[in-house]
Amino acid sequence: MQEENTANSASEKETGVAAFVHVSVLSRELIEGLKVQAGGHYLDATVGGGGHSELILAVAPDIIVTAIDRDEQALAAAKARLGKYGSESVNFFWGNFADYQPEGVEFDGIIADLGVSSAQFDVPERGFSFRHPAALDMRMDGTQSLTAAEIVNHWQEKSLADIFYEYGEERLSRRIAKRIVQQRPFETTTELAEAVAHSVPRKYRYGRIHPATRVFQALRIAVNAELQSLESFLQRAPDLLKPGGRIGIISFHSLEDRIVKHQLRDSSQLKVLTKKPITAQAEEQAQNSRSRSAKLRFAQKPIVNSH
Repeated sequence: MQEENTANSASEKETGVAAFVHVSVLSRELIEGLKVQAGGHYLDATVGGGGHSELILAVAPDIIVTAIDRDEQALAAAKARLGKYGSESVNFFWGNFADYQPEGVEFDGIIADLGVSSAQFDVPERGFSFRHPAALDMRMDGTQSLTAAEIVNHWQEKSLADIFYEYGEERLSRRIAKRIVQQRPFETTTELAEAVAHSVPRKYRYGRIHPATRVFQALRIAVNAELQSLESFLQRAPDLLKPGGRIGIISFHSLEDRIVKHQLRDSSQLKVLTKKPITAQAEEQAQNSRSRSAKLRFAQKPIVNSH
C-alpha cells in the first residue's frame, strides 16, 4: 500500500485549499514502455488528475486518449488539465474501469495507475485518511451506498477479521476486529484509528507505519471492491487491445501486483514483457515517497502472422 503522503503542494500550503493535486509515478518508464505512436488511440483506465494522459498526448500528433475514472473529483481535475487538447483528442468516461464496454473500439495501448491517490488522501472529508477526523466514507464513487462506516459498524466480527487479514495482510486481524465490535459504533476516522492502535501491543504503536494503516487499506479495498474490479478489468483488457498494442499497469501493494502478474501471465492473448516489475529510480523515490512502493508491469498483444 502506498503510505499516506503528508506533503502537500506549495500552492495548497499557500491557499489552504486541498486541490486535486496528484503526482504521477513512473511516468518516464510508462511512456517509454507503452511505445506511443502518432495517431494512436490510448485508454487511461484510471486517469486521476490526468498526468499520465497528458504525457501520452504530448508524445506525438493526432493522439486520442479515452480517460476513465470512478471518482468525480478526479475526472473533473483531469478535464481541467487536459481541456487544452480539445474534445476531439480526449474522451472522458465516468465509472468503474471494470464496467467500461466500448463498441467496436480497439486501443493501441492501455494504462492503469491503481490504488488511491495522494489527492484523495489530502481531502479529509473523503475519509481515506486517519490524519484528520472525518466521517468513515472511503468511497471512490460517491454515489454508491456502501461506506466504511457500514462495514465497521454493522459487519460481523469474523467478516471484519477476514478483510483485515486478506486485504490488509494484518496479522492481528482477529484481535483488532474484536476490539472494534466491542467499542462500536464509530463515527470518525480518528476514533477508529485510535481503537486499532489500542488493539495492538504497545511496541507496534509507535513504529514508522501507523498501526491502523493496514486496516484502513483493507476497508478501502472492501468499500470499493478494488481487487474484484481489477480482476474483471484485466480479464477483458486483452480484447480491447489492437494486435501489437501494449498494456502497462502500476500497482502499489502486493495484493494488486500479484493479480496483475498472474492475469497478464495467464492470458492466452498476451505476452509478458516484464519478467520482473519496473520500479522507481532513486531520484524519483527521493522526490516522491509514493513512488517507493510502485511496480509497473507490461504485456503486449502479439501481431498474428497470417502466413
